[in-house]
Amino acid sequence: EVQLVESGGGLVQAGGSLRLSCTTSGFTFEDYAIGWFRQAPGKEREIVSCISSWDGNIYYANSVKGRFTTSSDNAKNTVYLQMSSLKPEDTAVYYCNAANYLGPPYWGQGTQVTVSS
Repeated sequence: EVQLVESGGGLVQAGGSLRLSCTTSGFTFEDYAIGWFRQAPGKEREIVSCISSWDGNIYYANSVKGRFTTSSDNAKNTVYLQMSSLKPEDTAVYYCNAANYLGPPYWGQGTQVTVSS
């Protein structure tokens, strides 16, 4: 059974930091790109960052570039999203997903991040 479990969300003041984890199981981790997405109330889900598990290439959305850092521990099948200098507009439910060209992506259940001003 494929599972993606996000953790690490919470309430933080503006300027603070949080680290999200996406722990995966049930598929070959190295065959997938792992992405972080977020969805704020009333807005569409948007990509935040994505890391290719096979070569380590990382993409960041312009809105988080320089503030967020994505890393991967292939031995633990886990991807991390280190979020720093958080802003109220970063408030959203954060989801991780696993995707490749072989089929539809897998999604986690999401974790809430709330940044107070």
